[in-house]
Amino acid sequence: MSEESRKPRPPALLLVDVQQGLDDPRYGERNNPDAERRIAELLEAWRRAAWPVLHVRHLSLRPDSPLRAELPGNAFKPEAEPKPGEPIFPKHANDAFVGTGLESHLRAARIESLVIAGLTTDHCVSSTARSAANLGFEVTVAEDATATHERTGPDGARIDAERMHRVSLASLHGEFATVRRTAELLAALGLAAGETA
Repeated sequence: MSEESRKPRPPALLLVDVQQGLDDPRYGERNNPDAERRIAELLEAWRRAAWPVLHVRHLSLRPDSPLRAELPGNAFKPEAEPKPGEPIFPKHANDAFVGTGLESHLRAARIESLVIAGLTTDHCVSSTARSAANLGFEVTVAEDATATHERTGPDGARIDAERMHRVSLASLHGEFATVRRTAELLAALGLAAGETA
């Protein structure tokens, strides 16, 4: 085995559902208005280092969803527009590993660790992070490069978006992922602005 083949692969940046339809007012209040800015910072750093970038796009099958394939809301947000050569994995489920080629792509590329960012914290980001961990990948979730919406509990009580976000991250941290802020993550990986990987 060559020295190059034994060298650890850099983590892949996995951007989940950074799509325009998730701005639809029907979803209610959203937390973290800076999430897209942090996503853009991660993306810029990964591209500068020539590390692997992967995009997930939700193709909803629900008749009333703004994320249906034929609607404008299915488009990626400008901050996360894929560049040529960056794989896109379309999905119908919350979990980006279900019904997609994501796992086989990661195995073929010998990628063992993922940094996950995107929308929404408690749905597609969380379910994807959990699956990734259960499949044996090392997972980091970028706390401030994710966001979610308010929810209504089964008892009818409203749960605000920031609480949903924080509780979702708390349930991931230490069990399925390491949760870190973008600046801390980039510094730890040697990807902060002005550094070279």
